[in-house]
Amino acid sequence: MKQSPLGKSDLLVSRVGLGCMGMSEFYGPGDERESIRTIHRALDLGMNFLDTADIYGIGRNEELVGKAIRDRRGKAVLATKFGNVRGADGSWLGVDGKPEYVRSCCEASLRRLGVDVIDLYYQHRVDPATPIEETVGAMADLVRQGKVRYLGLSEAAPATIRKACAVHPIAALQTEYSLWTRDPEDEVIPTCREFGVGFVAYSPLGRGIFGGRIKSLNDLDQADYRRNSPRFMGENLAHNLSLVKRLEEIAAEKKCRPSQLALAWLLARGQDVVPIPGTRRVERLEENAGALEIAMEPADLARLDAAFPPGAARGTRYHEQAMKALNR
Repeated sequence: MKQSPLGKSDLLVSRVGLGCMGMSEFYGPGDERESIRTIHRALDLGMNFLDTADIYGIGRNEELVGKAIRDRRGKAVLATKFGNVRGADGSWLGVDGKPEYVRSCCEASLRRLGVDVIDLYYQHRVDPATPIEETVGAMADLVRQGKVRYLGLSEAAPATIRKACAVHPIAALQTEYSLWTRDPEDEVIPTCREFGVGFVAYSPLGRGIFGGRIKSLNDLDQADYRRNSPRFMGENLAHNLSLVKRLEEIAAEKKCRPSQLALAWLLARGQDVVPIPGTRRVERLEENAGALEIAMEPADLARLDAAFPPGAARGTRYHEQAMKALNR
């Protein structure tokens, strides 16, 4: 699989990565054996960029990823995150970017992952109570100590990115970006390009809706958090499914899956844009990898831009409390 550096760093990652979150939580019951098989298949395909976080499954996802890469560490570019705080019962307790918390989280992640160094360490959410300079300063100490190779931010505003880059080089900024979430195009992506920061697009398939298999809430497991997500509720879902129908029509003409077309659109936004679609099944992983084979002509991009103009989706991308945690 093709690789490209994240921003102006020398960290080479596959053009499509693998989001591992859903293997442990949020989308209903998981299957560890199938999840590990999916990670192994990703690495065999050259899809080396694996994304996890300390809060996914309250640590269980890091443990799963660590187990999967134990005998193939050299094939993986391992990214994990800290900053969101959860209780042992799964409750959300806020955001913490204090230096001492940064250090303790890194030690815990290294232990769960079973590795000596994390390739890319993100601040998952920006702590409004802690200056970003202090948080990134503590993260930079981890680089100097050899525990982390590169630093990243997630859902950070342009002003925050600028302040962070003044403390230590930032290799990547991770933010939701897809056909139905185009907000980063306004200021975030231009700021990343100004400072040589790679852009990692999470939820590039609209939290699965661009796969073309979700037609109603009945297609989601009872434990699936999307049942309470604004874009998947009531009239919002009906409207958003009408957008997906247009995607399906264009994909049929291109003789590809709608998910592949959605990823190909993202890949065409620039070599510095790296989507990390999540899946826990080998067949979906292979389908996502196929997006790299789709040739996108200017006319294709224009049709998709017209079908999914900024603001086309209905509903906020998170519920009210989670939206407040975004750095904007």
